[in-house]
Amino acid sequence: MKLSKLKVGQEAKVISLDVKNKEIRRHLLDMGVTRGVNVKIKKIAPMGDPIDIELRGYELCIGKSDLKDIKVEVIK
Repeated sequence: MKLSKLKVGQEAKVISLDVKNKEIRRHLLDMGVTRGVNVKIKKIAPMGDPIDIELRGYELCIGKSDLKDIKVEVIK
């Protein structure tokens, strides 16, 4: 499943980052979005973009277009 498809409150584990743009991939990795990390959808903006996720004890806002390239396994 894609991270961009999760609903508010859902939790998932990152399986892979299939981001083609090397700069965006490096930026996501630098922010802690790595394989095996658990993420939770905290908020979604009224127009659906950006999406606020919680990981590693902090919240991060990421555009939906960047989240569509992150594969996750839903935990709950």
